[in-house]
Amino acid sequence: MNRLSPTPTILSLLPALALIPVIGVVVTNVHDGGRLLLVEFVGAALQPSLDPVVVQSAWHGLQITVATALFSWAISSFLGILLGLASASVVWQTCVGQSWPAIVIRRFLAIPRAIHELLWGLLLLQILGLSPWVAILAIIIPYTALVARVVSDQLDTQDRRALIALQQSGSKPFPVLITALGPKMGPVLISYIGYRLECALRGATLLGVFGMGGLGIDIQLAFRSLDFQELWTPLWMLAGVMFSLEQILSWFRSHLRSSKNAIKQMIITVALMIILTLISVPWLNAVDIDLSESVSWNAFPWPTVAELKIAFNTLPWIQLVSSTIMVTLLAAGIAIGIPPMGMMLWPSRVGIGVQSYIWALLRLIPTPISALLLLLFSQTSLAVAALALGAHNLGVMGRLLKEGLDEQSNSGWQSLRASGSGTQTAWLYGCFSGQSPSYLAYAAYRTDVILRETVVVGWVGGTGLGWQLIESLGSFNWAQVALLTIVFATLTLIGETLSDQCRQHWLGPSKVRPMILDLQS
Repeated sequence: MNRLSPTPTILSLLPALALIPVIGVVVTNVHDGGRLLLVEFVGAALQPSLDPVVVQSAWHGLQITVATALFSWAISSFLGILLGLASASVVWQTCVGQSWPAIVIRRFLAIPRAIHELLWGLLLLQILGLSPWVAILAIIIPYTALVARVVSDQLDTQDRRALIALQQSGSKPFPVLITALGPKMGPVLISYIGYRLECALRGATLLGVFGMGGLGIDIQLAFRSLDFQELWTPLWMLAGVMFSLEQILSWFRSHLRSSKNAIKQMIITVALMIILTLISVPWLNAVDIDLSESVSWNAFPWPTVAELKIAFNTLPWIQLVSSTIMVTLLAAGIAIGIPPMGMMLWPSRVGIGVQSYIWALLRLIPTPISALLLLLFSQTSLAVAALALGAHNLGVMGRLLKEGLDEQSNSGWQSLRASGSGTQTAWLYGCFSGQSPSYLAYAAYRTDVILRETVVVGWVGGTGLGWQLIESLGSFNWAQVALLTIVFATLTLIGETLSDQCRQHWLGPSKVRPMILDLQS
């Protein structure tokens, strides 16, 4: 007897049920004073402050954020490509006949990749003090490891028949690798590195919200004073940069796709990265960020074994880990289930257009600001943390889903509509069903990203590994910081492994490309 199992289409919609308990808790904890502030916040979006002092300050912060993102992105991309080649099994097997060095390097890179850039920033702040290198290194370290993983995975999952044939013909290792694997790597790397630039811009803004320079400081100060008109001034500036960046990257990718020469594509991309790097350094100097100034190095106070034992026995590990997982699952459910549910309920062109603007707005507002906004009218809870984190990632998932649907044929939709099916049914089975397996595969990866990002909103829930990490850093309890970092990294690596298995299940081993195009947006 065959076992009944939900289809990918239904499985994509079911996570939306997570919104019910989250909204229930948030609404139950609502207090009257916050409602007026929420209305004021929304109304201020239409009347941002145009005071010259506010605009000038936001413009200065925006330049710092963009220049920091460009510099960090370029360095991490270069290093990531090099380390990706060094951690690819196919490279070592082709050159020396052994693959174990690649495995060792890949395992080593898993540690910086597992720690969110905000946590890197907070740790580096204790070591380097108030230095512009804190925000830069906080982005470079994890992004380098992420790019390296993409490069190595892409190389190791390619068809090796051409490579074997060239090896048997007696060609040397490096020309063999470039000729056999280079053409397919070009488009993937170009798309991925472009999306990594968007991530760097968001990361630089987020680090600024936590006091590490740039536009985020203006956003944080405006929010603390509850001056929402001043808050929307830098937010709209950031929106303009993000929109312009998306359009430029889209044009750049389409322009390069018209060229069939992958090596030429890579040369153009690398040359552009070098140019942007050379631009970003004097740009930082122009906004009073001197990268050549000496950095004060504070030795990290490594805890003793006795201190580690005390910290281990003091912290409520079960509660911290379980609450972190709970926030992750609830936020992932909101982010994964709401976009297809919304498009199914309102599948018209106008409906999808309105939802696209909502998704763009959710991507624009930094997660900490969303969390603080929710706290204006609701009490601290895991539901607030899950809603803030889920809302931002909902914007990412909605954009990805729309792009996937735009690229596929609408013949299924037309056939079902012609046969008399309703609009919702035709969209669900004629449009979304073809995208649901790849959507679920990406959803598995996005859940892994959300787990990393719980450190950003952990303090909103008043519990969890992220909240305890920030508390321990604030009290300089380095034994707790060390243990919490290890546990958090281990948890994210477990999540990463599970997400890889889910992607293989939904896409199949022959189609798996672990992180391609939008996967890190």
